[in-house]
Amino acid sequence: MQNKDKETFSYTYSAKEQAEIQKIRDKYEKPTAEEDKMTQLRRLDASVHSKATAVALVLGIIGALIMGCGMSLIMTDIGAILGAPSNLAMLIGVPIGIVGMVLVCLAYPVYNRTVKKEREKIAPEIIRLADELMK
Repeated sequence: MQNKDKETFSYTYSAKEQAEIQKIRDKYEKPTAEEDKMTQLRRLDASVHSKATAVALVLGIIGALIMGCGMSLIMTDIGAILGAPSNLAMLIGVPIGIVGMVLVCLAYPVYNRTVKKEREKIAPEIIRLADELMK
């Protein structure tokens, strides 16, 4: 009976395993108030760019589709299939393609404008959280 008390089993993990264990443990540990604020700060900052990216992507994709429609009217027989003479398909396709190009070109300025507006909107909250974390 006394021998069993003295027998111990010890095993050490590698540094990589220790880091993985700590990462898993951190997921289930209740975050402190400071960690919550830091997470909230990161989330707010990321939301600015994600919204702007979504708006710019939608505009760019719509513009590319419109430009593609104009190009297909010019370069294929779709105009003839729709019943329009080839010259009319060309006259319709060029302005449609130009409208699409303009929309694609506007995607980046719209992204910048959206980022600027979103930053202005959440700036007081970001500054408040940053000031609390820096104290």
